[in-house]
Amino acid sequence: MLIPLAHESLKGRRWPYISIVIIALNLVVFLGTHWRLEDESHKLADVKLHILLLAAAHPDVQTTPEVQQLIAGVQRSNPKLFARMASANRRPEDLWDLQMHDWDSAEVNAQMEALAQQLADLQRDSILERYAFIPNKHPLASYVTAGFLHGGWLHLIFNMWFLWLAGSVLEDAWGRLIYPLFYLLAGAVALLVHAGVFSGSIVPVLGASGAVAGLMGAFLVRFAKTRIKLLLFLWLGFRPYLHRFSAPAYAVLPVWFVTQLFWALLTGSGGGVAYWAHIGGFVFGVGGALALRATGIEHKMDQAIEAQVSWTADPRIVKASEFIAQNQPEPAIAELKQVLQEEPDLLDAHDLLLQAYWRKQDFQAHKETLATLCRLHVKARELEVAWRNYEEYCSAGGEKLPSATWLELSRYLETQQNWERAAVEYEKLAEGYPSDRASLSALISAARINLKKLNRREEAVRLYRQADASPIPHLDWDAAIQAGLKEATAPGLASPSASAPLDKAPVSKL
Repeated sequence: MLIPLAHESLKGRRWPYISIVIIALNLVVFLGTHWRLEDESHKLADVKLHILLLAAAHPDVQTTPEVQQLIAGVQRSNPKLFARMASANRRPEDLWDLQMHDWDSAEVNAQMEALAQQLADLQRDSILERYAFIPNKHPLASYVTAGFLHGGWLHLIFNMWFLWLAGSVLEDAWGRLIYPLFYLLAGAVALLVHAGVFSGSIVPVLGASGAVAGLMGAFLVRFAKTRIKLLLFLWLGFRPYLHRFSAPAYAVLPVWFVTQLFWALLTGSGGGVAYWAHIGGFVFGVGGALALRATGIEHKMDQAIEAQVSWTADPRIVKASEFIAQNQPEPAIAELKQVLQEEPDLLDAHDLLLQAYWRKQDFQAHKETLATLCRLHVKARELEVAWRNYEEYCSAGGEKLPSATWLELSRYLETQQNWERAAVEYEKLAEGYPSDRASLSALISAARINLKKLNRREEAVRLYRQADASPIPHLDWDAAIQAGLKEATAPGLASPSASAPLDKAPVSKL
């Protein structure tokens, strides 16, 4: 199972109030309805099953128009199922089913009348019948109301999490008028596609997943290169396997779409998941986002939002942005330096300063700003962004970061299971700050990775001995160093020469 955790475009220009309201409405509706939905579902299914069994076994039975619509819908949408119900050789569903084959016409009509009355009574107060989407009836209001009903906690949580990831940034891009209209229209189109595929189905459809699929399709168009952080969860034997990684939206979302298409073709009307609604919503989302871009509406809304939020920013930031847009880096740098004298850690100012130095071709200042951004993103726990800053810093000729920042980045590489690069960065840190206490921690970490993850005992021994010989006081770490040395030099293990050579060691890329 792949679970999205976050993505790098989550920060918007203003609070996504519409997304928050939609999520809150779904939660409130769920809390008010979920305790009734399961009970209703069982009772309605039981009555409908008996109606269909009776009609299949006794085709001449008298019915009401509502019951006839129900029967005709099943005959049209699932003729094989109805044919099996009519078969005299099938296995009875219950005692009632066994007995009703021997009833005369009067008893059959009486039973059908009673069942029709039960169905009418249940439908009168039923949340499912009034607000869920049922393809063989689909009243207009249900195109909206069905999207706010959910069958269970997991159903709700996953839909709302996907909505937040995709919807909050689309709201920031499109504004608080187009975004909710797009969301509701995507949900309606998704249900319309489902009804087109299963036109006579009597199974209620509920949930926001069709509308959310529309947001996912739009996200693919609008933020195709945005990297999505994912968690791969698998059961291997009796043990769970977890692996975190990131991939761009243009790789992740098409895979999701193909998976939905595969299951839609495989399961047909079964499976309990409205895959065709997901497909319809996603395709609408892609087409709708392309249309908003082609017509210029997206650009106009972006400008309108920018005009609304710009007044809240420091006017010097706004002025610097304008100077950069006009390719005037020097006055932009002057404005930004004034801001940073008052707020030294303001990320927006440093981001603009980076652009200004690049335009001025002041590569030394550009490199120093990258180091500062790296430190600030580490401080904000935005480690993936900080790592990209660091790689750009290294490409620009940068050699060493502040030791605390460097140590956090090396630890981040460990969480990504990028053992090779983590060991390299730990060693570089130790070499760059030989008198800093962080260098001792880095040496021990590099030794541990070489021993435990890369199977390089000789490297591990060298690093543990280097840590042991360090002039930095390390009584608190001495036990760990000695234990590592003992393990690395223990007889009976694979010889150091059998370990993977440096250029062929396994690497997990970021």
